[in-house]
Amino acid sequence: MSAFDRYAVVRVPFPFTDRQAQKRRPALVLSQPGFQQVCGHLLLAMITSARQSAWPLDWPIEDLQAAGLPKPCVVRLKLFTLDERLVLGRLGALAAADRTAVAVQLAKLLPPGS
Repeated sequence: MSAFDRYAVVRVPFPFTDRQAQKRRPALVLSQPGFQQVCGHLLLAMITSARQSAWPLDWPIEDLQAAGLPKPCVVRLKLFTLDERLVLGRLGALAAADRTAVAVQLAKLLPPGS
C-alpha cells in the first residue's frame, strides 16, 4: 500500500483488528509518508460525529466535502497507531483552514521543546 499524505482522511476498522464484526470509521493521518514507509504504521487521530461527548482540543471540521465526510464531525485528538494493512481506503483530506487549526490544537497537546 502506498503511504498517505499528512492530513488525509482515511477509513479504518473499529475495533482495530481484522475481525469480521467491525464498524468502519474515519480517522485523520498525522504521520508523514516517510514514517509510514519505514515502519508500516500510521499515526492517526479519531474523527467522530459524537455530539453527546466532548474531548479537550476537539476541532470541528469546517470543510466536510474536502474531507470526504457526509455529516458534521470533529477531529478528536485521541491518537493511535495502526498497521497500514488495516486501512480500508482514503476518503479525502482536510482543507487548508482545517489543517492549520488541527496543527494549532496538536501544538497545544504536544508543545515544541517540551
